[in-house]
Amino acid sequence: LLFAMGLGTTITFASSHWLLAWMGLEINTLAILPLMCQSHHPRAVEATIKYFLTQATAAAMLLFASITNAWITGQWNLEFMSYSLPTTLVTVALALKIGLAPLHAWMPEVLQGLDLTTGLILSTWQKLAPFCLLLQINPSNTSLLLILGLASTLVGGWGGLNQNQLRKILAYSSIAHLGWMILVLQFFPSLTLLTLLMYFVMTFSLFISFKVNNSTTINSLSMSWSKTPIISSMVPFILLSLGGLPPLSGFMPKWLILQELTKQSLAPLATLAALSALLSLYFYLRISYAMTLTMSPNTFLNALPWRLPSNQHTLPLAITT
Repeated sequence: LLFAMGLGTTITFASSHWLLAWMGLEINTLAILPLMCQSHHPRAVEATIKYFLTQATAAAMLLFASITNAWITGQWNLEFMSYSLPTTLVTVALALKIGLAPLHAWMPEVLQGLDLTTGLILSTWQKLAPFCLLLQINPSNTSLLLILGLASTLVGGWGGLNQNQLRKILAYSSIAHLGWMILVLQFFPSLTLLTLLMYFVMTFSLFISFKVNNSTTINSLSMSWSKTPIISSMVPFILLSLGGLPPLSGFMPKWLILQELTKQSLAPLATLAALSALLSLYFYLRISYAMTLTMSPNTFLNALPWRLPSNQHTLPLAITT
C-alpha cells in the first residue's frame, strides 16, 4: 500500500497530461484508505469514509475541470490553463483535496480518527501531489488564492484555540501553514516549496514525538516529563518553530512570505496573516506549557500510563528535531 501511495504521487509528479495527473491522485487516495481503517475502530472507519467522500468529490471536480479545459482549448496539457473557468475549478478542487479553508471541515475530523502514523502520512505525504499540480498550473486568479490563503490562516488559528485533542490541533496547524503557502504561491513559487518542506520536517518531528509518548490529548502530555525527559525538553522548540518565533527555523519562511507580500503592495494582507500567526502561537504555547511546565500530579488525573521501555526507532525523530 505504501508503494502504491508513492507510485500515485510520482505519477502526478511526472505527468503533463490532465488524465494522468488525475489518475495519480486517485491511486494515491485509494492506497491510503486501507491504511486509515486498518485498526477497525468505528472512529477510524468513519474518518476513512469522510476522507474518501471528500477526495472523491475533489477528484471528480478535477476531472470535470480538465475535461472542460480540453473542450475549450482542445488539448490536455497541464501548463496551458489559459481560461479562467477551468483554472478556478482546478484550484478549488485542489484546495478541497489538501483541506484549505473554507473547504477544510473534513480535515480535523479525519485526522482525529486516525492513529498518529497514518495521520502523519495524511498531513505530509498526501499534500505533495496537489501542491505539485498547483505549482504547475500557476493560477492566474490571484484574488481566489489570496482569499483561500487568508481564510486558511485565520481558520487554522481560531479553530485550534479551545481544542484538547492533539490531532485536531495538528490538523488546524496544518490548515494554517497551508494557508501561508497558498498566499505566496503566485508571487514566489519556490518560497511555497521551501515553506512546504520546512513544514514537513517540523510536523514529522512533532508527530513522532507524540507517538513516542503515546499521547493524544494535552492532559496526557504532562506525563511525558517523567517518561521521556529529553524529548520533552526538545518538543517546545519544535512547537515554537511551528509558531514561527525568530531564532528558530520556522521563522524564516514566514518572514520571507511577509516580505514578499509587502513587495507586492499587499501590506494589509501581510498584517492580517501576521496577526493570525499569533493565534496559532497561542495553542503551540499551550502544548509546550503542558509538556514542560506542569508536573504530573498537579494536572487532571488521567489513568497513569505504564512506563515500559519503548521499542520505537527514534533516529528519524532525532534527525528531524
